[in-house]
Amino acid sequence: MTSLFKLEEMGLVFSSETIASQVRLLIDETWTDSLGKRHVNQEIFNKVFSMIDEAEKFILFDFFLINDFLYEPGPGMRQISQELIDKLIVKRRSNPEVDITFISDPINTIYSSIPSQQFQDLEKAGVIVVWTDLDQLRDSNPLFSKLWRLLFKPWGVGPGKTLKNPMGEGRISLRSILKLLNFKTNHRKVAVTEKSLLVTSANPHSGSSAHWNVALHVDSTATAMACKSESAILQLSRAEAFHHPFSITNKPEYGSRLELLTECKIKDCALDMLSNAGPGARIDLSMFYFSDCALIQALITAHDRGCKVRTILDPNKDAFGRIKSGIPNRQTAAKLFKAGIPIRWADTHGEQFHVKMLYAEQPDNNAMLLLGSGNFTRRNLDNYSLECDLALDVSTTDSNMQRIRTVFDRWWSNPNGRNYTIDYEAYEDHSLLRRVGAWWMETTGMGTF
Repeated sequence: MTSLFKLEEMGLVFSSETIASQVRLLIDETWTDSLGKRHVNQEIFNKVFSMIDEAEKFILFDFFLINDFLYEPGPGMRQISQELIDKLIVKRRSNPEVDITFISDPINTIYSSIPSQQFQDLEKAGVIVVWTDLDQLRDSNPLFSKLWRLLFKPWGVGPGKTLKNPMGEGRISLRSILKLLNFKTNHRKVAVTEKSLLVTSANPHSGSSAHWNVALHVDSTATAMACKSESAILQLSRAEAFHHPFSITNKPEYGSRLELLTECKIKDCALDMLSNAGPGARIDLSMFYFSDCALIQALITAHDRGCKVRTILDPNKDAFGRIKSGIPNRQTAAKLFKAGIPIRWADTHGEQFHVKMLYAEQPDNNAMLLLGSGNFTRRNLDNYSLECDLALDVSTTDSNMQRIRTVFDRWWSNPNGRNYTIDYEAYEDHSLLRRVGAWWMETTGMGTF
């Protein structure tokens, strides 16, 4: 287990800022019409594909999930993982002078139990593939991890047929499942070239292709800090640090203040946004998982201070065809609802409201937007998993801030016969057992969120 101090020493727990003149908010959203038909509008990976096309010197990707596990054809579904792999291979063959590095999480091989044909194809094409060394991360599930290191880690991981693959077809080894129960992840979703940076909540995972997600795409002024942050993961995993020579556009004198944040720096930013919001401020929270106690209290305190707070949460009912219990969002929602905060649930139909986004707008017309991979949970924000967010600080007249207000209002109010969200009462949960269970999982790390 690595200590917090060691993580900082290795370059993780990172923050850096720049001034960017070109920033674009991207939205993937799903809704149903009056007949119950699913509709999907997607922007994020179309932009990732254009980044690949435009790159002339290097491509550096870091994505958590990229596989076809649990993919089923249907309305709004696409084999996005294979699309991305094919795009990178074509780029490698047509422009071999462009260096391509792909960092990912070993969950895509179920911890060495099932080889990834997609990553094997990347390596054959000359792409550098780096599997994150998760053993270097802090224990998010310490009660189990201590036992695992003593009794099971010496046996390693590898192929096996003892258990059914929980993520799709095939069978896997018991050793791989035991490693999974450490709940350690490189959860980032980052795309970098010498020309631009994209940070998102979206995975190029085919089974997740209808999920709701958000992203920010930024010009080359943000590239250097992203490469520095990702180099820390390469070094963590005993791969060569990223020192590609490239020119960075001179930082503009005027533009949007942009900050790249990883790990607990995301939480620090969110707490600052909430604590600095004065009476009359508008606060809109959109979140897939929300269970962090400090952030729950900060949101309630902001509401009590006179901020206009609204929250849209995923109901935590769907996970790739499996029915979930609603933990932790329904228990968090009960606390917020009791405090008087308006809440709506994303009206999901198999897909997930995978957004992780906080928007705060001050009465003086200054606004801040925080988005990326980090759920508002202990595991995601207390230096147990690897996360990356961007914070955009700019006037409310900025087109991105105008757009996010419009998007959130659309999700909240369901205009023009489009169904995005439903009332709090639809998934209201008063179960004491599940409330205790949510608290126990968040406190001990013995949950999947």
